[in-house]
Amino acid sequence: MQEISTEFSVSATNVSETVPSPQMDLNDPQDSAEPTSTVIENDHSRSSDVTAFTILMALSISHLLNDTVQSLIAAVYPVLKDSYALNYTQIGLITLAFQCTASLLQPIVGLYTDRRPLPFILALGMGITLCGLLMLSVASNFPLILISAALVGIGSAVFHPEASRVARLASGGRHGFAQSLFQVGGNAGSAIGPLLAAFIVVPWGQKSLAFFSVTAVAAILILLRVGAWYRAHLAERVSKPVRAVSSPVSKTKAVMAIAVLLCLIFSKFFYQTSLTSYYTLYLIETFNISVQSAQIRLFVFLGAVAVGTFLGGPIGDRIGFKAVIWVSILGVLPFTLILPYADLLWTTILTIPIGLILASAFSAIVIYAQELLPSRVGMVAGLFFGFAFGMGGIGAAVLGWLADQTSISYVYQLCSFLPLIGLLTILLPNLHPKS
Repeated sequence: MQEISTEFSVSATNVSETVPSPQMDLNDPQDSAEPTSTVIENDHSRSSDVTAFTILMALSISHLLNDTVQSLIAAVYPVLKDSYALNYTQIGLITLAFQCTASLLQPIVGLYTDRRPLPFILALGMGITLCGLLMLSVASNFPLILISAALVGIGSAVFHPEASRVARLASGGRHGFAQSLFQVGGNAGSAIGPLLAAFIVVPWGQKSLAFFSVTAVAAILILLRVGAWYRAHLAERVSKPVRAVSSPVSKTKAVMAIAVLLCLIFSKFFYQTSLTSYYTLYLIETFNISVQSAQIRLFVFLGAVAVGTFLGGPIGDRIGFKAVIWVSILGVLPFTLILPYADLLWTTILTIPIGLILASAFSAIVIYAQELLPSRVGMVAGLFFGFAFGMGGIGAAVLGWLADQTSISYVYQLCSFLPLIGLLTILLPNLHPKS
């Protein structure tokens, strides 16, 4: 923590700035920025800015702790299913309650904080997540489980768009690297959650979820320091000269590109939900393995997702984000087509390239979209994080219902074709020559 706290005094001139001033009158047309026209930045060029690495690490660690807590919801599904005799549809509704609250609120939070930055809203979001976790540990019926999951979703909605914005502010122009470092913390947390569930929640039961409140409290303390740095940055930028940066495409092309990107998010997260929500249940039902063994295999997949998430951003900084999107969506198709027909060993092996390749898309998609709408960084982050959560929630509910009507094996056979939607990438405009 000492190492983290020293960075928060870094001068705001060391980072690029993409949020409006709290003192700015956003009702004044001269102060308002059109989504596809301009973005206000410090007079330092992006390439010369110094990346505030410790700030990025603090955000990544907070994201890890936040998503560790969130991933416990899906990781504890086998326990809840046995304890309350839940069917697949009810399991899907739990995911829907969590992810739909997150998806509906994230763009609203992002749009509001684009106009009125709130430095300490990150810690507030984590506090809401903590309340949801504690309630879930003592929930005694299905409605209370749904309310608990929804609270965790609200905490997520508050956390993600603003944290993504602060990561961009601290990037020093290395937007892909910053976004990937931030997101890899979340993916690492998502991977750790099932492992912790396998060795703590499964043996000790639902009430052991309360033990993980320590992680939420630790994240709150870190985010309070991040908020202090962010507040100092906002105060510092008031006296700094600013310049306008033009959007690379017209408003019409930007809207079309955003629509294509949302279709790609649908493809990616609908398929990813089939693994994160039902993979353990699929393994138990298909191969008759134990819950712990299934959780460890889920950890293998989620670990690959974490690595892929980190690689996507830096590679996009070098070769262009459109190229990364092409490879990450379509490149996974051969592996998804084989997976439903593989034995246990090859199922475990195939989830590694699936996780690596598929996960590399999200950082690239978010940065590409932020370059399309440079004056709406928070809204873009909220829209795409929110839509991703929403697709995950709807996907969980739909796939759970489909599994009840047919079989979990049929669900994986059907989902294996989803990466074909990646062909829509051809419709995306080239923002830079390297793209």
